[in-house]
Amino acid sequence: MKLIPLLIGSVLGLGAGAVSALVMAGMIGSGVRLSGGVDAGGWQSDWTIGSASANPWTRARIARHGLLALTKEEAVYFTRATDQDGTPLKEACTYRVSGTAMPALWWSVTLYDGDSRLPPNTDDALSYDLTEAAAEGSAEAWAFTVSTDQPDDGGWVSSRAAGDFDLTLRLYKPSPALLADPEATLPAPRIERVSCGGQGS
Repeated sequence: MKLIPLLIGSVLGLGAGAVSALVMAGMIGSGVRLSGGVDAGGWQSDWTIGSASANPWTRARIARHGLLALTKEEAVYFTRATDQDGTPLKEACTYRVSGTAMPALWWSVTLYDGDSRLPPNTDDALSYDLTEAAAEGSAEAWAFTVSTDQPDDGGWVSSRAAGDFDLTLRLYKPSPALLADPEATLPAPRIERVSCGGQGS
């Protein structure tokens, strides 16, 4: 009779362990969340991405969400899923993302939906990068809009069909200073909510 409680306990323990592993690998739950101890103004990263020191959960998370991570000497990745007020980013809202010169040779900001995929829309406007900022004459102080509809002017990233989403900042060939002290060096881009559902912020 003691065998039955033991079996039940074992099954429950294995189940809890499996669920925990899936959550840590990002296979259940919403989106990829990088949580390796780097938080630069609300933009989070894991400095072990792309390195031999990455643990199995980090590797599974990266494989699952398709970041195709390079070593941090080649590229670093920061993700943010909230605005400046700490409110989750949502398709129904319009945001202004702004920043200054990034400590890297080239950079981009890309929008991903809650499943860490590109939203299934045909707007051809899912990222903003240094090339666009330079073309607008604003590489040193740049800004773009995140919204479902294209604004009348300025840079635009489409959130149509994105639901709850996050933004990933990629920095290619980052500076030695950024690698040494990311939290002090990264001039964290601001994500300010402009309106939601036609209402002001």
